Amino acid sequence: MSEKCLSVVMPVYNERATVAEVIAEVLRQPSVAELIVVNDASSDGSREELERASSHDARIKLFHHEVNQGKGAAIRTGIRHASAEVMIIQDADMEYDPAEYPILLGPILKDKADAVFGSRFIGSQEHRVLYFWHSMGNRFLTLLSNMFTNLNLTDMETCYKAVRRDILQSIAIEENRFGFEPEITAKLARKGVRAIWCILKYNLGSRDL
Repeated sequence: MSEKCLSVVMPVYNERATVAEVIAEVLRQPSVAELIVVNDASSDGSREELERASSHDARIKLFHHEVNQGKGAAIRTGIRHASAEVMIIQDADMEYDPAEYPILLGPILKDKADAVFGSRFIGSQEHRVLYFWHSMGNRFLTLLSNMFTNLNLTDMETCYKAVRRDILQSIAIEENRFGFEPEITAKLARKGVRAIWCILKYNLGSRDL
């Protein structure tokens, strides 16, 4: 794979306060070949922020939904326009750090995995304090996903998923809203792709999907 092997897909809905900073941080990463931003009919001035940012860097591909369709629909638009070897989905708020892309990319670049799932719940590194009921709800959804897919993921809902582009573009994504997370997990499992989960930084567990 080339040094710039990564397509970053960023769905945006009313993130004017943070989106410019997140974009700048994404574009600082040496592996980023392109940043595909999909504005899902924001009404808070995000569109103008995005148009300003895209005018300063040719790696930004900007698309607009004129009617709000949901996060899954925005991701689907982004996936369709990606062209680099690996894809990562990046939220437009400040929850996830693009500086951690190399950890997610590592197993794919070494041909040890086709997909890498980040986790906020494993390993010995410091991680963000989560609200109790949000944490419990996510663990319950992850448990249900694992029951139906026979996987041992620890954080199914995490934004950070690195997947080979050819695999992701071969999957028909139907969910328009937040059902995207369990849908893509289940469909990757059905394809039998090799997957690894990782905590930032480097404590790995793996199994074949």
